[in-house]
Amino acid sequence: MVRGKTQMKRIENDSSRQVTFSKRRNGLLKKAFELSVLCDAEVALIIFSPTGKLYEFASSSATRTIDRYQKHMKELRGVKSKVSSDRNMLQFKEDAHELEKKLKSLEISKRKLLGDGLEACSIDELQELEKQLDKSLSNIRAKKNALFREKIDKLYEEEKLLLKENARLKEKLHVSSPDSQRSRQTADDQQNSAQDVETELFIGLPESRNTRLLQ
Repeated sequence: MVRGKTQMKRIENDSSRQVTFSKRRNGLLKKAFELSVLCDAEVALIIFSPTGKLYEFASSSATRTIDRYQKHMKELRGVKSKVSSDRNMLQFKEDAHELEKKLKSLEISKRKLLGDGLEACSIDELQELEKQLDKSLSNIRAKKNALFREKIDKLYEEEKLLLKENARLKEKLHVSSPDSQRSRQTADDQQNSAQDVETELFIGLPESRNTRLLQ
């Protein structure tokens, strides 16, 4: 009878699962023992059943083997950390070198834009520099025009505020002007009355004196 291939998935039947666990556990413990004897290897095997029962095998001492394992992992993490640090340092040096190259290239481009170091430039490079300068000038002019427009708009707003304030002051002056005109008219009337009195006193002779002269 040909034995079918076992599917690697959880066995749903409890009895079948328990039987399979017992068989494979015993086989695993046997293999661990054979490995330790035949190859003189230090082997430690720990198994917990689904119910929490412990099964173990150790060629010498499980505790000593576990301590050795932890020590080894600690050393391995230190080595990995050092390797990672070395890699990071190497990457940092490469990045710094690349950044230095970019800075040198930018410095050369800056000098060329200022008109220095153009002797070794070809016609194509000079044309490219000319395009960059034209683009820069265009951006500068656009920014300058934008600032001018903002300034003009601000002046227009200030003008509107001043016109409003001027209109308010004119309206206030117009409201208060009739009273001042009446005051000036009263003063003029009083002055005219005083002049009339002075005229009656000094022009001509008194009436009684004129009568005596006629007699």
